[in-house]
Amino acid sequence: MPTDSPLRRRGLELFEQLHGGHAGAAMVAEVAEICPAFADMTIEWSIGSIMDRPGLDLATRELILVASCVTLGNAMPQLRAHAEAALRVGATKEQIVETVLQLTFYAGGPAVRNSLVFLKEVFAQMEHETTATA
Repeated sequence: MPTDSPLRRRGLELFEQLHGGHAGAAMVAEVAEICPAFADMTIEWSIGSIMDRPGLDLATRELILVASCVTLGNAMPQLRAHAEAALRVGATKEQIVETVLQLTFYAGGPAVRNSLVFLKEVFAQMEHETTATA
């Protein structure tokens, strides 16, 4: 795909809104070193195409991705990125916690417990960054 396509431009704009300067941006930069095509696919397809579709607002989409990461049970870097993005687009800590808690019988107690403990650290870091820039 051309580097100046509308889909890529929209993906980059939305990516900055969701992940700029946080864990998601670091993860894409990290994978770009080994496989630039995967980073491009993430920006163009996942962000520019899927995340920008009508029908669901960004906060709902991010809560769905939080739930997916919890259910996988091994996606803690992605859980951090999507929890940060959810907060950036208006989801509350309570909504994120309730999203995770909802998965107790679907993802299992250990996955939910580990995710909640991990999110405690994410929330504390986000609060620290917010107060440091205020």
